[in-house]
Amino acid sequence: MDHAQYEKILSNAIDKEIESQKFYQDVATHMETRLLKEMFLGFVREEKRHENILRKILSAAPERLPFRETHDYKVAETQAVPEVSPNMKPADAFALAMKKEEEAMNTYMALANGCTDTEQKNIFLELAAMEREHKFQLEKAFVETGYPEAW
Repeated sequence: MDHAQYEKILSNAIDKEIESQKFYQDVATHMETRLLKEMFLGFVREEKRHENILRKILSAAPERLPFRETHDYKVAETQAVPEVSPNMKPADAFALAMKKEEEAMNTYMALANGCTDTEQKNIFLELAAMEREHKFQLEKAFVETGYPEAW
């Protein structure tokens, strides 16, 4: 991986964190339940924190990058995500958000798996763990919202 590829991967990850912030903010405005609104606003704050971590890594990128050259990162693999709509049901918002968190988690795991710098690898693993936790919270909310009989 050359420096330009590394910068592009990190820039794309930053863009996705910003996109997630906007997505969660939009979803929060459509939630009528205070608890759900607060949950999505909490995700906005977390994604902003992730953005700041990535910006710090990008600004301190060394000339010689800490990645194995032969590793397949699969960072470019993305899924089309429908837009948030005013008529979106909470279960649909959760399903969409789960997919976004899964994508972010997979991106950070791929970066961690290819990273040879222990400090950066740990940062990517921490980001992946945060996204995994978001995914878990959303899956739980999805089951509770999508399947009220589970309440």
